[in-house]
Amino acid sequence: MITETKARKERGGMGSEPRRFGSSDNEQKVIDLRRVTRVVAGGKRFKFRATVVMGNRAGKVGVGVDKGEDVSQAVEKASRSAQRNFITVPFVDDTIPHEVLAKYKTATVLIKPAAKGSGVIAGGAVRVVLDLAGIKNVTAKILSRTTNKLNNARAAIEALKQLKTSARPRVSSAEKSEQKK
Repeated sequence: MITETKARKERGGMGSEPRRFGSSDNEQKVIDLRRVTRVVAGGKRFKFRATVVMGNRAGKVGVGVDKGEDVSQAVEKASRSAQRNFITVPFVDDTIPHEVLAKYKTATVLIKPAAKGSGVIAGGAVRVVLDLAGIKNVTAKILSRTTNKLNNARAAIEALKQLKTSARPRVSSAEKSEQKK
């Protein structure tokens, strides 16, 4: 007879391997790591806050923030948080469909489509978000004065959320004149 404990272990609970939060095709990058302090009656308690960007370079990306007793615990918790916050980014020929401007708290980010072969032209946390999303040709500019990596990354995510796939493909003026003939 199988005991309840043994049955639980066979199903994957209690004492088996740790659960995997995401597939192996997801990449992550730590963009910010800070030591935070809480003052208590006996003195100060230190924790670490990690900001992680996770993406699969195929249209899914997320930003996660979490705290832990040590750096590795904070990074692990933040990466789980990033995976829970995944968004899907629409692509048109390795770039974004249209220009977007987004604001998150004090951070303002402008993201524009770029010509094929341009690469990712962006700075700081915005570059990491765009790179892990898998966008190959794009130009971005942080318009605000803030240097806060977390707010800049979240502003980039807000901008990517605003993207809409175009209902019809863009037609150049040369193609329009040919269609009229």
